[in-house]
Amino acid sequence: MRGRPIDVRTSVVLLTAAVFLTGCNGTDQAAGPPTTPVAKPTTPAPPSTPTPTPTPTQRKLKPGAKGEDVKALQRRLKELNYDPGKVDGKYGTSTQLAVWAFQAVNGMKQKGTLDKSFRQALADPSQPRPMAKKREKDRVDVDLKRQYLVLYKDGQPRLITHISSGSGEYYCAKDRGAKVPRCRYASTGTGDFRTGRRASGWEISPLGRLYNPIYFNGGIAFHGALDVPRYPASHGCVRLPMHIAEYFPGLLGTGVPVHVRRPG
Repeated sequence: MRGRPIDVRTSVVLLTAAVFLTGCNGTDQAAGPPTTPVAKPTTPAPPSTPTPTPTPTQRKLKPGAKGEDVKALQRRLKELNYDPGKVDGKYGTSTQLAVWAFQAVNGMKQKGTLDKSFRQALADPSQPRPMAKKREKDRVDVDLKRQYLVLYKDGQPRLITHISSGSGEYYCAKDRGAKVPRCRYASTGTGDFRTGRRASGWEISPLGRLYNPIYFNGGIAFHGALDVPRYPASHGCVRLPMHIAEYFPGLLGTGVPVHVRRPG
């Protein structure tokens, strides 16, 4: 059977449509010969994420550690009025003493390795609890239970430091000018006192050497010591780290209230 002849006008329309279809690539183009299709650019695979370098908020720190994360720890302690000594990136004794004080104020177990709970407390720290109802703007609060003191200036903590107070042990020693030994317990008495006599440099006492002592209760003084352990170890005085005892007298005047407590 013979097909039906195509109308000339219909042929022209079909040809024109074919030309436009071969030239379209998402935008209107003029009619022309077919073009070679351009291959789609391939999306490169994302680079692998490198393992991040441990930071103060990630790596556990402990005595003996070194690096920028230790510097960050030291700077943060200084911001909070704890004195870790030089910001040198070395987790040494001075930094350890500042860490102990921070842990004591924040009700944490005093240990050397700093973990997630310590980092959280460092980001959102607690304020030291006042030791007495009377809160003079310039004063010293001593917490015998947690072994730290706070020196206040103008109503704000200016220095928070670890201490070592009376051990509670029974001992016998000759007092200055005495001929026979006197026996007693090595205790730091609680109460409200005021700072009095002081001495510069090393002072020799019947019980040992005291650096830059400031007396506040008879023969009981704040003073620098070469050994300030985590626990009470003195004969009754309040031992301070040596790097703090260097400038402590410059912060604490004479006649300043001192509140010594053993909170429950």
